Amino acid sequence: MTGVSLATLFLLLALLIVLSAFFSSSETGLVALNRYRLRHQAQAGHRGARLAQNLLAKPDRMFGLILLGNNLVNILAASIATVIALRLLGEAGIWISTLVLTVIVLIFAELAPKTVAALYPHRVAYPASYVLTPLLKLLYPVVWLINLLANGLLRLFGMRKLSNHGDALSREELRTLVKEGGRHISIDHQQMLINILDLEHGTVDDVMVPRQDIVGIDMDDDWEDILLTLTQSIYTRMPVWRGDLDNIVGLLHIRTVLTRLAQNRLDPDSLLKAVRRPYFVPEGTPLTQQLLEFQARERRMGMVVDEYGDIQGLVTLDDILEEIVGEYTSEGSGRQKLIRKQENGSWIVDGGATVRMLNRRLDWDLPTAGAKTVNGLMLEQLESLPDGRTSLRLGDLIFTIVDMADNRIRKVRVRQMLKGEEGD
Repeated sequence: MTGVSLATLFLLLALLIVLSAFFSSSETGLVALNRYRLRHQAQAGHRGARLAQNLLAKPDRMFGLILLGNNLVNILAASIATVIALRLLGEAGIWISTLVLTVIVLIFAELAPKTVAALYPHRVAYPASYVLTPLLKLLYPVVWLINLLANGLLRLFGMRKLSNHGDALSREELRTLVKEGGRHISIDHQQMLINILDLEHGTVDDVMVPRQDIVGIDMDDDWEDILLTLTQSIYTRMPVWRGDLDNIVGLLHIRTVLTRLAQNRLDPDSLLKAVRRPYFVPEGTPLTQQLLEFQARERRMGMVVDEYGDIQGLVTLDDILEEIVGEYTSEGSGRQKLIRKQENGSWIVDGGATVRMLNRRLDWDLPTAGAKTVNGLMLEQLESLPDGRTSLRLGDLIFTIVDMADNRIRKVRVRQMLKGEEGD
């Protein structure tokens, strides 16, 4: 380079530093890309996103190209800086050029461009992909050879090249992703999405109406009582049985008999003709599976049975949908009375209220692995039938029985434990 002027050498050195900054920022920008936004934009037809996605599909080739270019321009820049220093300062300039070039490369070719790329990855990575893609095709033999040697070295240490499945998210990661999207998703929609993710943990036992609370029609009752039940019921669908719930006849949609009922032409035979054969659901069925079953069978109500065929409760499509969107039907309005807040801050909870519902609505952390209702939870914890106003502590909540009937806990007062009670 003895025949090259200093001005040309300085110009080449500046160009090499710019190229080094390009390779450094490209690497950081591509790695920092949001993969889901990248995939969405690529599917929407964004050319830069498609090129970046293709580069990231084979990261060993991408890194091989970027590191090849970066090291090549840095080494060449160091050589030119040495020549300039020798001409200006003699042999003493070698050390000076090393120190000065290190600071320049560190600030202008590494730190600054990588910081910008990390802050604005899409603005850096997409334009860079237009340059890196043809450059990869041009230098592919060299990049292939470098990757071959590097992968061979890794195999010596027992490492194997794995397929890229890093984009798969677990359920908990999806929950975090939904919560972090708060700026773009309303709070209500966030909660719905989280409820969908949690739906797989629930079973029909968590949302069913317990056997003792089922409202229906007993065909062995007086006809006047049956008509009174039909006219005063808040439900549009009810089970029909004879004598005992286990002797179920079917499920009735009141709309099918409404005309005859209004015209006083309804009789037991026409009522039975309108009854649809019963649909049974095994206890423990996951809510996600049952939702699909309701859809496939075009059903909205099922009787939950145990392994012996005994009816344990009743589950409806609305019960499952309310696990996602919250209570929304007029039939569910009666369930609001399951929980009543008192003026002193405590809660009066119905013994039939489900533990899952309390956790979701009041943000409690009651155990859900065993009993499904408050009544069952307290009996499970006490391991005996309580006598009188028994109290029970679960976490930082105090449960006090306020009403019992027929060996069943009907009402419970729940309050937050006070500071002074910690040692009691």
